[in-house]
Amino acid sequence: MNAKDLREKSPEELKTALADMKKEAFNLRFQQATGAIENTAQMKKARRNAARVKTILNEKAAAAAATE
Repeated sequence: MNAKDLREKSPEELKTALADMKKEAFNLRFQQATGAIENTAQMKKARRNAARVKTILNEKAAAAAATE
C-alpha cells in the first residue's frame, strides 16, 4: 500500500481497510504458529501496512480537529 493512495480514501474506507489488515495479520500469526507460513516477510508487511493506515487516520483526525 502506498501512503499517497491511502490519503485519497475516506476515513470509513480506511477503517475497513485497517480491519482487513488486522485479520490478515492474525491469519499470518496463526500460520506461523502452526508452521504453515512460507514467507515470513509477509508478517512485517502486514504490520507496517496497518501502522501506515493508522497514521493516516490520525493525520485526518488531527486535520479535522484543527479546522474546528
